Amino acid sequence: MTQLPQEFMGRMQDMLGEAYPAFLRSYEDEKAQALRVNALKGTKEEFLKKASFGSLREVPWEKNGLYYTGTSDCAPGKHPFHEAGVYYVQEPSAMAPAAYLEAAPGERVLDLCAAPGGKTTQIASCMQNQGILVCNEIHPARAKILSENVERMGIRNALVTNETPQRLAEVFDGYFDRILVDAPCSGEGMFRKSEEACAEWSPANVQLCADRQDAILDCADRMLRPGGRLVYSTCTFAPAENEGTIARFLERHSKYEILQAKKYDGMSAGVPAWAYDGMDSSGCSLAGIRHTIRLFPHLIQGEGHYLAVLQKQGEAPKGYQAYPANGLQKGINAKDVKEFLQFQQEALQIDLLEHAQDRLLRFGGQLYRMPMHMPSIDKLKVLRAGLHLGTLKKNRFEPSHALALSLKKDDVRRSAELETEEAARAYLAGITLNHDGEKGWYLMTYQGYSIGWGKLAGQVMKNHYPKGLRKV
Repeated sequence: MTQLPQEFMGRMQDMLGEAYPAFLRSYEDEKAQALRVNALKGTKEEFLKKASFGSLREVPWEKNGLYYTGTSDCAPGKHPFHEAGVYYVQEPSAMAPAAYLEAAPGERVLDLCAAPGGKTTQIASCMQNQGILVCNEIHPARAKILSENVERMGIRNALVTNETPQRLAEVFDGYFDRILVDAPCSGEGMFRKSEEACAEWSPANVQLCADRQDAILDCADRMLRPGGRLVYSTCTFAPAENEGTIARFLERHSKYEILQAKKYDGMSAGVPAWAYDGMDSSGCSLAGIRHTIRLFPHLIQGEGHYLAVLQKQGEAPKGYQAYPANGLQKGINAKDVKEFLQFQQEALQIDLLEHAQDRLLRFGGQLYRMPMHMPSIDKLKVLRAGLHLGTLKKNRFEPSHALALSLKKDDVRRSAELETEEAARAYLAGITLNHDGEKGWYLMTYQGYSIGWGKLAGQVMKNHYPKGLRKV
């Protein structure tokens, strides 16, 4: 059993009363494990026909979420489907905030504290590559992991940034339709999963996190349009970071209301009395805190979480189009990248530049297709500006791994199916394969899902799975 800090245990006993023993016993239980099927790759129903992970059960609050029971010889995180971006292994409670964001195709959405990418990829799945998804992470190393997960899941419409919330607020005033703030927190809800989170806990760190959350939410407010939706979430139990943070935010920003969101079995209501010690909770703003949601591990199959769904007052005028302070990013002419046009003609069944003639962006030899109406990246730290198409080399074009993972079998002229899991693992290890067919680029697939590129010459399929990702 996890060795819990005494001060934390005392506070939880005060909060939960008679339910405290059940809460404490939950730390002796095995943590729930889940994955979320990537709708950009296919449907949950298609996946269930192909999955071999034993018993799979639905996560109530996420339509594509599935509980699983992993074993050493049946680990979804090590399966070829994982490398193909067919699903994202994600803690079940952590699926709730993005589900309540209810992002839709064509919208402008911000995931402000996005690494490692579970919620970003969940939002992208809802957006179906339409609109623009800005996903930001302040820490460079974690931003790189975020960018890698965006690539693995085949996302085409993401702008991955490595900025402070304050810097983004200067650029995106009133720009976004929806914003998710999965705030950095003291991590109390992860104590069952992470001994490190438990060891680093202190009352002082709880207060430090609460102060940081206030500043982040103030930036989010600046970036949300009138009538827009803001979802705030943490993975902690601390009232100062949950009900307290929301109460303080409403005091500073009276133009918000807490929406009454559906609570699934086992979900608990936020407690107004926990917002401020000794404060009268009969006021309207505090009464609304009952509409926020707590997830306790003794009541649901998942770790500790908190979330609040807020709506900004007002309504965007018909045809409302907010523009970032930097303006829109200018693209290059497709005629200037003849090598890519030749590759597309020879290898693809689809036109990636349809309605996108002005959306090509070039960084040296790297070519990207930007999301429609992408903000200018001038003076922003950007790791990924839409879909990385590939590399322009002398008189030829080499397609990227990101492009492969964003395509389906019907999108290409040639594909090669890896017939067995053993063959898929060999490909992921970088093994050269034998294949009969016409020379050229092939989309490599496993059970119909794209997994990377191969290039055939003389019945030898050269393996183009990235060396840095290979599974030895």
